Amino acid sequence: MAKYLDIFTDYGFKKIFGEEANKPILIDFLNSLLPKDTLIRNLTFKNTEQLGITPDDRKAIYDIYCENERGEKFIVELQKSKQNYFKERTIYYSTFPISEQAQKGEWNFDLKAVFCIGLLDFTFSDYADEKEKREVVHRITLKDQNGKQFYHKLTYIYLEMPNFNKTENELNTRLDKWLYFIKNLEDFQSIPQIFKDEVVFIEAMEKAELSKMSDEERARYNYGLKAYRDSINTFQYALQEGIKKAEEVMQEKIKKANEETKKANEETKKANEETKKAILSVAAKCLADGMSIGKTAALTGLTEEEIRNIKG
Repeated sequence: MAKYLDIFTDYGFKKIFGEEANKPILIDFLNSLLPKDTLIRNLTFKNTEQLGITPDDRKAIYDIYCENERGEKFIVELQKSKQNYFKERTIYYSTFPISEQAQKGEWNFDLKAVFCIGLLDFTFSDYADEKEKREVVHRITLKDQNGKQFYHKLTYIYLEMPNFNKTENELNTRLDKWLYFIKNLEDFQSIPQIFKDEVVFIEAMEKAELSKMSDEERARYNYGLKAYRDSINTFQYALQEGIKKAEEVMQEKIKKANEETKKANEETKKANEETKKAILSVAAKCLADGMSIGKTAALTGLTEEEIRNIKG
């Protein structure tokens, strides 16, 4: 039986990273992802429901939305399964913390940085090569055609958790520790040795311990866990059905291709027979006109033996 919650549930994710009392945990996690000149000292949680400019505009609801002491914005999202236009959704979400910085009256458009961080329980499918296919962390900024950074205040960071497979002995960085913690938390039965002296991880595991939850918290977690497992089962079923359908389509295409090949071979055989018959007819006429066997063979491409069979 699991001792700790599954962080890939909505409840588990927000329990560890989204509560006011757990801000030091979230800060430590974010700092493991950010460059040294962007390290966070303090965070303020903001309203996760972002409204458009007019009542008719679409809104965005984030898992976690916060701001550091410099006014820089952080959107942190848990994404459990693939969905259409996921990247477009992320980009759309990033427009809200940008547009909300607009000021009335005179304003010089000096924007604060925006970071969109996605914790993904799946992998992308549009890799450029095998190296990229194995990467866990993807950092995206705006660059020009020469790879020179065009704008440094908008950053997207995607963490493809299925690609993270390091063991406890292979953890080298702070980010490694966080990825190991996130991926394996539900399977821990005690605090791993590597976290024994890490206050922030010890506190995180205490928050994640199921036995310390109230009945209401346990009910909410179990509901979220069921929803998470249902989404996995739905995805796996859809994947299996897709594979089955693809195999059926492929088999049908192979069958059709074989039938077309067989038909083409039969037509080729018939055409060859008709051609051979015509050549034999020409050869017979040549012989009837008194042409020698050798000349007839040279003219028609038949062997002299085939010519003799016609004559004989």
